[in-house]
Amino acid sequence: MVQKSNTKECPSCAMDIDPKAEFCPICEYHFPKRNPVYQWIAILLAILMLMLMLF
Repeated sequence: MVQKSNTKECPSCAMDIDPKAEFCPICEYHFPKRNPVYQWIAILLAILMLMLMLF
């Protein structure tokens, strides 16, 4: 399914909804809030692992 850039897909019911929605209005699935700190830690760990594998 091609997803429009101004919507996101609910993993529970596959409906396209507003990307800023905290829950799906159809099935009431609550989207988990992502902490950007965890994302940066994961990126840094991935870079570190790649560097260790190369050297």
